[in-house]
Amino acid sequence: MRTKKWNVEIVITESDRTTQAEARLRGRNAELYVGQGTAHRNRTDPDIPHIGDELAVARALSGVSHELLQEVAEEIETRTGEHEGRPRKS
Repeated sequence: MRTKKWNVEIVITESDRTTQAEARLRGRNAELYVGQGTAHRNRTDPDIPHIGDELAVARALSGVSHELLQEVAEEIETRTGEHEGRPRKS
């Protein structure tokens, strides 16, 4: 059995009612995948910072996921000559 390690770094920035997150995934051979996520709090919403953090981070990780899936689909197509579209979720 082989074990591989990929690292994700997430930076969260809060400003007034906006929370922004950037997720950076280091893959094999040190490729970098980056996703951005933003959450906005309505003036009438209670100030519960962790909700904005979680929403912005989820959106940033989703961006990383989409970028990685796109790269995999392109590599499959390059290697097989067949258009696979987006790989299925497991």
